[in-house]
Amino acid sequence: MDNLQLWDFRFIDFVDVFLVAILLYYIYKLVKGTVAINIFIGILIIYFAWRLTDYLNMYMLYSIFDGFMKVGIIALIVVFQPEIRKFLLMVGSTNIGGKRNIFKNFKFLKNDDQTTTDVDAIVNACNKMGATNTGALIVIERNNNLDFLTNTGDEMNILVSQPIIESIFFKNSPLHDGAIIIDNNIVKATRVILPVSNDRTIPERFGLRHRAAIGITEKTDAVALCVSEETGQISYIKNGEFVMFQNTDELRDKIKEDLA
Repeated sequence: MDNLQLWDFRFIDFVDVFLVAILLYYIYKLVKGTVAINIFIGILIIYFAWRLTDYLNMYMLYSIFDGFMKVGIIALIVVFQPEIRKFLLMVGSTNIGGKRNIFKNFKFLKNDDQTTTDVDAIVNACNKMGATNTGALIVIERNNNLDFLTNTGDEMNILVSQPIIESIFFKNSPLHDGAIIIDNNIVKATRVILPVSNDRTIPERFGLRHRAAIGITEKTDAVALCVSEETGQISYIKNGEFVMFQNTDELRDKIKEDLA
């Protein structure tokens, strides 16, 4: 009986460690590549300093760090509000019984060098549209389910290809207005209305198309490609920020890395 209890404890302990590892992995994925990772490291340093000053009986420093730690939860919610929102959206949008099986989110169990999305076709289409100053807004799903946005446009089920994307955003096409959402190499919706960012630091030269790309990548972990109708310039947006790239080859590599 005692051996059975000991075995049960060890098994639950293993499950506990495994779930904590998954949680830490997703926290890392959410803050990776953002300023939040530096803030997170800073908070860890303060935490260890708090424990060290308590151990060494350094009362003045300990009282300062202790005061900070007492309001730490509120500070974390304020500082990491976008990341917390993305995490809760990822959890809340998981459909265990449907296409969005929970195991689909465990991407670390797959080959990180592979992505099912035809990135080359998407980038080539953006280059072609940029050459003719054809405006476009392409949103690519990652972990967060964007089904809550598809009902703002027209639901589709079209395999991604360069001609398809170009035809959707053709100026005389009835589908060109709004954004398209791509998931697993499928155009799942067109003419989608996206939330627009209210960030006042965005330069005025960027219009609603760019603000919508920033808005959706602020609120979810999706990435977005935006082709300017005025200049033909291609912009790549992730985590609400513009990602710089030197050429289309580098852009392809960045997208494939982010989708892996």
